Amino acid sequence: MGTGLMGTAAPAPRPDTRLEDGPMRPVDCAVCGAEVLARKSSWDQTSIQWTTDARTRCVERALPHPPEPRPNRNAFAGCAALKDSVREAAVRGELEVQSHEPLKISPEAHQ
Repeated sequence: MGTGLMGTAAPAPRPDTRLEDGPMRPVDCAVCGAEVLARKSSWDQTSIQWTTDARTRCVERALPHPPEPRPNRNAFAGCAALKDSVREAAVRGELEVQSHEPLKISPEAHQ
């Protein structure tokens, strides 16, 4: 067991209960029909779990992508069509946004 300052025991890590409070939900891509599991912690943060079938169906995933300047350069950065589908599911209320913050609207939308 680790110790903190002055020889006191470090507190135990807090259990991660995020999926209990807001489980992942199925979302279909409007372009290819790939179904993934998604969870929105906020309007800016989304977690996606890809199934084998979704990885096979995704049109953007099948396209060649140049390596990116990131530690895991060969990882798939994401599908724009799926991102749009997840956002639309959240806007329609089919996918809960856990933070309960209001939807951000661009200034151009008010013109």
